[in-house]
Amino acid sequence: MAYHLIKEDGEEERKSGDIESALHKINNNNNNNSSFAAPLNVAGCVNSTSSARLVSLDVFRGLTVVLMIIVDDAGGVLPSINHSPWNGLTLADFVMPFFLFMVGVSLGLVYKNMSCRASASRKAIFRAAKLLVLGLFLQGGYFHGINNLTYGVNMEHIRWMGILQRIGAAYYVAAMCEIWLRNDEKVRSGPSLIKKYQWHWIMVFLLTFIYLVLSYAIYVPDWDYRIPNDLSSEAKIYTVKCGVRGDTGPACNAAGMIDRMILGVKHLYRKPIYARTKQCSNNSPDYGPLPPNAPSWCQAPFDPEGCLSTLMAIITCLIGLQYGHIIAHFKDHKRRLLLWLVPSSSLIVVGWLCDIFGMHINKALYSFSYMCVTTGVAGILLAAIYLVVDVYGYRRLTVVLQRMGMHALLIYILVACNILPLVLQGFYWKNPSNNITNFDWNRKTDALRKAEDFDLIRQVFFML
Repeated sequence: MAYHLIKEDGEEERKSGDIESALHKINNNNNNNSSFAAPLNVAGCVNSTSSARLVSLDVFRGLTVVLMIIVDDAGGVLPSINHSPWNGLTLADFVMPFFLFMVGVSLGLVYKNMSCRASASRKAIFRAAKLLVLGLFLQGGYFHGINNLTYGVNMEHIRWMGILQRIGAAYYVAAMCEIWLRNDEKVRSGPSLIKKYQWHWIMVFLLTFIYLVLSYAIYVPDWDYRIPNDLSSEAKIYTVKCGVRGDTGPACNAAGMIDRMILGVKHLYRKPIYARTKQCSNNSPDYGPLPPNAPSWCQAPFDPEGCLSTLMAIITCLIGLQYGHIIAHFKDHKRRLLLWLVPSSSLIVVGWLCDIFGMHINKALYSFSYMCVTTGVAGILLAAIYLVVDVYGYRRLTVVLQRMGMHALLIYILVACNILPLVLQGFYWKNPSNNITNFDWNRKTDALRKAEDFDLIRQVFFML
C-alpha cells in the first residue's frame, strides 16, 4: 500500500508539519526509496499530492511478516512460540497488534491534509470492504485446507470473522476518525497535538469503557453446543455451566457469549485456542487428545477475532494513528523518538500492572492489558527501526524486509492463508498425494546417502 502524504495547494512553503520536507531530509541518501505522484482530481476535489514511503514503516511491516511466517511454520514444532493457549504472551501474540498498529501509523501519513473529506471517505469505505470480502473468501471456509483438494462453503457454517475482517474494521474506524474527527489546532507541542486530535482520544476512552463494561458486567448464563457424531447422523450436545458475571476464562467469558448471540455458534472458529490448555490437551501447550475428565467446553467453537475483542483491536489502530501524527507534525528526530518512547513505556507498565492485579494478558479476548503491552512494544520497536533505518541510514541490511513490507498483504494471502501450498498441491503425479508439498525429503536423503558417488559429492562439498 502506498502512503500518499497529501498537501493542499498553497502549502508548499509552509514550515510547520511539512511531512515531505521532513522525509526529504531523512531520505537524502536514498532517493530511490521515494516516489512522487502528479496532482489528482477526484470527484471535483483538487489535491496537490506527493507520495513517499517511510522506509522504517516498511521494514517494520516486513519484520512482522517474517515473524508471522516463523510462528506459522515453527509453531507446531515449538508450541512455546505459538499463540498462548489462554492467558499469557508469546512471540506469535505480537503479530496481529503489530499489523494493526502499522495500519494506524500509515493512516496518520495518508490523511495529513485533505481537500475533500467525502472523496477520502469513499476510498476508505471501499478499501475496508475489500478487506472484509477478501477475509470472508480466504478464512470463511471456502478452501477446505491442506491435503484436501476441494472447495466451497456451506453458508450455514461460514465463519464471519477473521484476521482480515478485523483489520478492515479497525482501518475503517481509524480512517473515519482521521477524516472527520479533528480540528484546526496548530501543532507546536505535545499538548497541542492531543488537543488537535482530542476526539480521537475520546473515541479511545469510549471504546475502552464499552469493552470493560461488557466484559465484566454482563451475566453469562449456561449454554450448549453441538458436535456432529461421525458414527451416526445425530449430533452430540454438550452443556457448559456458567451462571457468572465478569469471568474471563475460556468457557464463560462475555466475548464468547456476544459472538454466539450475534454471529451464531455455527459461524465461529471451530479450532479454539483453548483446546491447547492443560484441561483440554494431554500435549499442552500443543493440541492433543482430550484428557479423561476434560471440561465440556474444550471442543466448543470460539472466535479469537470476535465482535467484543475487535473493539480493543480498533484501539490499537487508533493509538498507532497518533504515532503517525507525530511523524506528520514534528520534524526533529529526537522529539519524535521522545514522543514515541515515553507513551510506549507507559503503556507497557500499565499493561503489566493490570496483569499483576488480575486483568490478565489474553490475546484471544484482546484484553486491555494485552492491548497496552503489545502496543507499547510496537511503539518501541518502531522507534528502534526508525533510529537505525531513517536516522542513521543503515538500509542495505534491511532491504529484503523493506520489500517484504511493501507486499505484506500478498505474502499473507500466499503463506498464512495457505494459498501457495494449496496451489502446489493442485499439481500432482498420478495420485493427489504425489505432490511437492508431500515430498518425503528424509526418504530421498537416505537414498542419496546410499548412492555410490555420495562420498565423492560430500568431499567436493567440503572442499568448496
